[in-house]
Amino acid sequence: LFGFPNPLLGIAGFAVVITTGVAILAGARLAGWYWAGLQVGVTAAMAFICWLIYSSLYSIGALCPYCMVVWAATLPIFVLVSVRNMHASGLTSRSGAALAVARSHALILVLAVGLVIVLIAIRFWSYWSSLY
Repeated sequence: LFGFPNPLLGIAGFAVVITTGVAILAGARLAGWYWAGLQVGVTAAMAFICWLIYSSLYSIGALCPYCMVVWAATLPIFVLVSVRNMHASGLTSRSGAALAVARSHALILVLAVGLVIVLIAIRFWSYWSSLY
């Protein structure tokens, strides 16, 4: 999409996320600007993943196992970073909707993954049904 292989974005992005996780496990307290930047990054990644899912299903018409692993990893990263940032900003104490989202993040993940599975099943139903 950007004139270079898309996996390079994943290598850089996942390196940042893994480094963040290791820093937190080591006891680091990261600055607010860092979390804001991470939120921008994971939101951009989520938008890109949505575009990739659409492209895979409806433009290319094929599924890539590596791509699907990236989809499965990016979705929970986005949700968990978003919930963490909502808690840290105090949004969950000021907004009932934000609190509901934060409390039901597991349900949101299950529904989102379920939606992708349903879209895959519908798109490739003719293939799945020919396997009998």
